[in-house]
Amino acid sequence: MTLYAKLGVSQDATWEEIKRAYRKAAMKWHPDRNVGQEDVARAAFQEIKDAYAILSDETQRKVYDTVYEQEMRRWEALEKRQKEVEAALARKAQAAAEAKYTQMVGVAMRYAGEGYNRDVLFGVLLGRECDADMAQRIADSVWALQESRRAAQSAESVDAQAAAAAESESVTQDALSQAQPAAASKHDKPAQEQRTPGVFDSLWQGFFGLRS
Repeated sequence: MTLYAKLGVSQDATWEEIKRAYRKAAMKWHPDRNVGQEDVARAAFQEIKDAYAILSDETQRKVYDTVYEQEMRRWEALEKRQKEVEAALARKAQAAAEAKYTQMVGVAMRYAGEGYNRDVLFGVLLGRECDADMAQRIADSVWALQESRRAAQSAESVDAQAAAAAESESVTQDALSQAQPAAASKHDKPAQEQRTPGVFDSLWQGFFGLRS
C-alpha cells in the first residue's frame, strides 16, 4: 500500500487534499476513539502520521514519488519476467503431456490392432507409467474405435459378397435369356427328316417301277 493509499488520496492530490485526508484518517484511527482496539488503532495512527510527514513535505514527496516510480518499474519488470517463465514452463509441460498422450495412444492402437481387449490395453498403459484416468480414457476410446472399424469392415465384406452374388445371378440370367431364342428357333422350323420307305412303297416300286 502506498503512502497516498494510506491517507485515501490519489498520487496527484494537492496539498489541501492531503491535509484534509490526514485529519479525517487521524480522527478515525486515534486510539482514544477506538476503545478495545487501541493496539490496532495506534499502529494505524502511526502509519498515517508517517505518511503525512513525507507527503506534506514537498522535497520528501518528490523523492518518494521518484523512488516509488522506480520500484514500480522494477516490480513490473520482475512480474513480466516471472509470467514469461511461468508461461514457458507451462508450454513445456503441455508439450510433454501431449507427447506422452500421443505415445500412449499409439501403444493402445498397436495392441488393439493385435486383437487385445480393453482391459489388456488399460493394463499395458498403466505399465508404461500412464496416469490411471488417462489410461482408462485412452483404452476406452481406442477400443471403441477399433470395434467401430471392425464393424465397418464386416459390413463392407457382407456388401461385397452380396454384390458378387447379384452379379453372378445376373450373368446366369443373361446366359439363359440368350439360350432361349436359339432353342425356340429350332422348334419353329424343324428340319425335314428323310422318310424311310415302308412296305407299301416297296410294293409300289415293284409293280410300277416308280417312286412315289
